[in-house]
Amino acid sequence: MTRFLVSIVFFAALSFGVGLLLSGDDYFEWPLALGLFGVALAGEAVRLWIRRDRARTRQSSEI
Repeated sequence: MTRFLVSIVFFAALSFGVGLLLSGDDYFEWPLALGLFGVALAGEAVRLWIRRDRARTRQSSEI
């Protein structure tokens, strides 16, 4: 769970930085930053789901 939190914080900072760098003088690029963070969050969720599914399969096969 610690790796999940570290990667989420890292991707949040990275997407905020990209949004800040690509924004103009008038406004912050919220759609871009939130889109990048959404992609990172979806990727981490898929990674956790696959990892949990593999652990469940290994546990049930040892009968």
